Amino acid sequence: MEQTLDPAMSPRDPAVRATRAQFLSADDKDMLRAARDLTKDIAQAKASIYWPDMLISAAVGYAGIAGAILLDSVPLAIACGLIASLALYRALMFIHELTHIHRNSLPRFRLGWNLLVGIPMLTPSFVYEGVHTIHHKRTQYGTVEDPEYLPLALMKPWSLPLFVLVALLAPVAFIVRFAVLVPLGALIPPVRRFVWQRFSSLSINPEFRRRPPEGEVKSRVFWQELGGFIWSWALIGSVFVFGWKPLLVAMAILSLTAVLNQLRTLVAHLWENEGEPMTVTAQFLDSVNVPPPGFAAEIWAPVGLRYHALHHLMPSMPYHSLPEAHRRLKRELGIGSTYDGANHPGMLNLVTRIARSTMRAR
Repeated sequence: MEQTLDPAMSPRDPAVRATRAQFLSADDKDMLRAARDLTKDIAQAKASIYWPDMLISAAVGYAGIAGAILLDSVPLAIACGLIASLALYRALMFIHELTHIHRNSLPRFRLGWNLLVGIPMLTPSFVYEGVHTIHHKRTQYGTVEDPEYLPLALMKPWSLPLFVLVALLAPVAFIVRFAVLVPLGALIPPVRRFVWQRFSSLSINPEFRRRPPEGEVKSRVFWQELGGFIWSWALIGSVFVFGWKPLLVAMAILSLTAVLNQLRTLVAHLWENEGEPMTVTAQFLDSVNVPPPGFAAEIWAPVGLRYHALHHLMPSMPYHSLPEAHRRLKRELGIGSTYDGANHPGMLNLVTRIARSTMRAR
């Protein structure tokens, strides 16, 4: 758990780092006001950035898979596989943007992403839309109702490697869900309800139960599940045409992508909340920014996710505007501010911090 600081010590003192514990009952209104006022002119999502970024990432990813399958040179095949994993990871992370951008901001981007990335990777947008927004609700973040929160820093040490390595099974789980459970659910309503509640969201909280889809979401889910069903059986059928190698290579690449995303998830927050509702500022300080000068975070936390704490301050801010928003807030609020409390140097530092916390856990 975080150690509560002396109330007499200001968060703006450069020697003191602002913590979640200081702001459990009250927000830093100066920071919230600055976040609102300083970024109004950069809050519009730009199709000229979203589309090329997503399309190039997907194209490089699929070309990398083809190279990993077709090349006879093992080193070159491995290199292609690594490039494919990173490129598809970036393409996949646009699912996070889809949950926050205004429905009219990027016409047909959701459809294009689902056809090119979501369905081929068996992670259509419905597995995140309507789920991730719960994670941003003031009264639900960090509580048992939050699908994307576990107090990992307060759990046992063995929970961290298990949390990461279970992601290796993600491609198999996705194929089983769409190829087997979807048609079973269509025939047996209780199976359908169970699958929807437990296996229809990218959540990490085992206690989370998803509510039934409503309105236009219901229609969207139908078409996306149908696409996933057809594609999953196309993958299975490919074994009889091309043999096992293409499918196994592709699944290995996607397993690596899933593990990388799980590592990013591991350091997206400090995971120090035990279930109580928190203020926006406390949520911000329980979240993580890994700003420049380091470049590595742009690889393991792409599409603006290196600014995850800032994203919790401004969930609808497009990813391409987050670097500029960070620069403005850093300049305005200064070193040692509350805003500075969510900025961290890198993944290794964060993993070490969380691991040490688990060793002190009960």
